[in-house]
Amino acid sequence: MYKIDAIGKACPLPVIETKKALKEHEAVETLVDNEIATQNLKKMADQLGYIYQMEPDKDNYRVKISKGNGDAVDTEEIKESPEIVTNEDYIVVVDTNIMGRGSDELGKNLLKMFIYSIKEQDVLPKQIIFYNGGVSLVTEGSDSLEDLQALADQDVEIYACGACLNFFELTEKVAIGEITNMYRIVEMMRQAPKVMKP
Repeated sequence: MYKIDAIGKACPLPVIETKKALKEHEAVETLVDNEIATQNLKKMADQLGYIYQMEPDKDNYRVKISKGNGDAVDTEEIKESPEIVTNEDYIVVVDTNIMGRGSDELGKNLLKMFIYSIKEQDVLPKQIIFYNGGVSLVTEGSDSLEDLQALADQDVEIYACGACLNFFELTEKVAIGEITNMYRIVEMMRQAPKVMKP
């Protein structure tokens, strides 16, 4: 059984690491330190039609997921599916440097995890467009640059609003992507079958 130590890792990292491991292994044991991670792993196992077991282990939880006879997904199809596919069926737009309302600190972490989670999807967006406060994510010092570069390396187009960069005085600090204008942003959003926004 393949083992993953996900102690101290916030969701969705335990789920992402377990799902990747299940593409190559018949059974995976993931050690986590919070009940929310166990619930998310159970949901993933249920969606894939796999067998789920959870055992408390001192202050942690041992989650075992194995490929069963579930009807949800053909396991050979998962094993042979390409790691990354670019799909023109959706684009992502980001208009702020935080996700949600409440705590700005939490919101920054959520948005970083959102960008990371996009990178880990089996189907990638055609484009990611940043405007208003979101443009800071494509500039020097951004916590998301590494993930955005990985997406760009997989042919995901990255765009940032030029007027927004000018407003925040960030034009000279752009580290990834192409600077564009609002007319082009509207055009890309209008032509996209699906637009996803955090």
